[in-house]
Amino acid sequence: MSLSVALNTARSSLLTTSTQIAVSGANTSGALDPSYSRKIAMSVTAGDGSVRIVSIGRAADTSLYYRMLDATSRTAASQARLEGLDKLHQTVGDTEDARSPAARLGKLLDALNQYANAPQDKVLAGQVLSQASGLVTTLNEAAKTVTTTRQEADAEIAKSVSRVNDLLSQFEELNRAVVKGTATGADVTDLLDKRDMVLAQISEEIGVNVVTRENNDMVLYTDGGVTLFETSARKVEFTPTLVYGATTVGNQVVIDGVPVTGNTTMPLRSGRIVGLMEVRDVTTVAYQNQLDEIARAVIDIFDTGTAAGGLFTQVGLPAGGGLRPGLAADIRINAAYDPDQGGSLDELRDGDTNPTGEASYSARLFELIDRFNATRGFDPAAGIQTSGSLVDFSSSSVGWLEARRSSAQTDAAYQETVLARASDALSTATGVNLDDELALQLQLERSYSAASRLIAVIDEMLRSLLEAVR
Repeated sequence: MSLSVALNTARSSLLTTSTQIAVSGANTSGALDPSYSRKIAMSVTAGDGSVRIVSIGRAADTSLYYRMLDATSRTAASQARLEGLDKLHQTVGDTEDARSPAARLGKLLDALNQYANAPQDKVLAGQVLSQASGLVTTLNEAAKTVTTTRQEADAEIAKSVSRVNDLLSQFEELNRAVVKGTATGADVTDLLDKRDMVLAQISEEIGVNVVTRENNDMVLYTDGGVTLFETSARKVEFTPTLVYGATTVGNQVVIDGVPVTGNTTMPLRSGRIVGLMEVRDVTTVAYQNQLDEIARAVIDIFDTGTAAGGLFTQVGLPAGGGLRPGLAADIRINAAYDPDQGGSLDELRDGDTNPTGEASYSARLFELIDRFNATRGFDPAAGIQTSGSLVDFSSSSVGWLEARRSSAQTDAAYQETVLARASDALSTATGVNLDDELALQLQLERSYSAASRLIAVIDEMLRSLLEAVR
């Protein structure tokens, strides 16, 4: 080997090792960044023995990355469902909790039984009114919580859509830079990391499927098949539903003119928006129907056709008036039974059937108890039993909500575990191991020192040769 060839080999080795050390140093700096992928300096050996860096690559595992994206979307949907059910759970507690409609109904029935056995006792009559007022308050507050939960879910959907549009704008800019850099042979590894990070954030809101084309160009589809990004970002649209009532139908999310929520042929299947839509349009609607059915039944039980009407009535309608959706929010105590509103406690005992006001009269009270315990029909839209006593129905409502909440907790925990394992597997495959990186740096330092010594030796030999020629 001639000295010139040896010098060229040593010089190229020095430059190559210097680049590898710089890349390894960057790996060490990015070791704690979860979005950072390990960079690799790709080298080749030429026919003359020289070594050079041809490109900077990065560790990647497409299968694991897509698995992580899917787990991210599913976890976000599960969390949104659970958060909504946790809010509704505040209205229920358990059947022994005074906050629950089931517990309030049980206490009302107990007070009614006690009063029926001592109809002359004004204190017991007052207890019936007190428990009835407590039931009204519970139903009103529960209906308010349902409405608030729907409104909050709707507002969160709007935030998610805004975030998706912002992230898609960032993704478009990064994708354009990646495609251009790849085509010109530039180092795009950091850009790829940033694009992957943005894509992971998009997957939190919407389930995403990815297709990679020439020059690292990416095309994004929702998990329902609607194009989300191809060369340019598609517009994701949602109009917040500003006013909520019992019959309100919330607005839907649209991507590039195609509905992706609600009754559609290409629905989203995962992502936070899916969980929020389920809370807004399914869970809260069914629970509202259950509360309305409880209110309807309790009004019907105490309305025996008397002139004053029943113990319970509805805002805006006379005693015994028609019912409408949202009844749980509008149910009130009939003023004819409430002394504070100019009524009389005796109205519950007497109605139109005790004209003489006999103090021991209890026939109407026992009739009310029988109606309370009687089997009745319930609307299938409530999503639980369609027949049974009111107490049984209210207990089933509690069981329905708790079962859904328990299922959501289990699913959320499972999805979080899947996401953690997918993220760990991806990190192991593409992340930086500091021990390995430090060991590599020691080897590179030795190579750098060896190349430096070789250049020094060649320099000395060339100097000696020149002196001999002189």
